[in-house]
Amino acid sequence: MRKIKDVLRLKLDAQLSHRQIAAALGMSKAAVTKYLGLAAAAGLDWATVQGIDEAALERRLLVAPERPREHVQPDYGYLHQELRRKGMTLMLLWEEHRADYADRQTYGYTQFCENYRRFARQLKRSM
Repeated sequence: MRKIKDVLRLKLDAQLSHRQIAAALGMSKAAVTKYLGLAAAAGLDWATVQGIDEAALERRLLVAPERPREHVQPDYGYLHQELRRKGMTLMLLWEEHRADYADRQTYGYTQFCENYRRFARQLKRSM
């Protein structure tokens, strides 16, 4: 279990050193430094940390914000159906996708194939 709030309490409220905090909580000094660095980058002080529960604090410090996708996402269900046709390949589907969205940013062939394979692995297999 993470002890982020305890680390911040011992540093910001009790003014202990990184080594003392690590010894008190039974964790590495590197982990203490990491948590304190993340809190400093987020601009957190002890008054703010007190009002936040551990899960919310962890989300605020450790979860990276999701970047919006800039590439046009192909319809992987359609691709999967088209690949059943005789002579159809991922290369042909990729070329069609690039031609359809020539004015927008699309994936290169390798990333296109990786994304399709990731989609195909998630499909349920049934008789």
